[in-house]
Amino acid sequence: MCEAPECDEPGEFRAPGNRPAGFDGPGDYRYFCLDHVRAFNAGYDFFEGMSADEILHAQSPAAGWATASRIYSADAGVDGVPRWADFIDPLDAIGARAAGIRRRAEGNSHEWTRFTPREREALNVMGLGGDADRSSLRRRYSQLVRKYHPDRNGGDRSHEARLQKVVEAYQLLRRATAFA
Repeated sequence: MCEAPECDEPGEFRAPGNRPAGFDGPGDYRYFCLDHVRAFNAGYDFFEGMSADEILHAQSPAAGWATASRIYSADAGVDGVPRWADFIDPLDAIGARAAGIRRRAEGNSHEWTRFTPREREALNVMGLGGDADRSSLRRRYSQLVRKYHPDRNGGDRSHEARLQKVVEAYQLLRRATAFA
């Protein structure tokens, strides 16, 4: 039924309710007949309660596109595997990901046995295999620090947590007996 007071018509048309759409769901809706939804729409103000900057942003043709999906972020929400952002060619990324999966499946092979479980995890954070040596470790550490350090990213601190993991992994691995 139409939610307008004293109306007996069927409520076939949906209108925004009191609770707007947000993180916890689509929000509330009200249902009106055609005449009452027209009256509701005539007085509805989408921008009510917004600042001038928020209104300008909402009217932008690119509104909503600035939010990056987690899967396309630099760390893709996972650790220990190559990230899409590390590669220019998607086929290289797919190949590296498959190689990482293969390496983890062969985790009991002789090249991994020289590392403790914590060191294996650190190698995954660094994106290195069990055949890594001290020079490849230093080279990879240097690459990752240059990539994730805020001074190299125009002050962008969004990769700080990833950088901290890389530093911790390097500190653990540089003292590893496997590299002695």
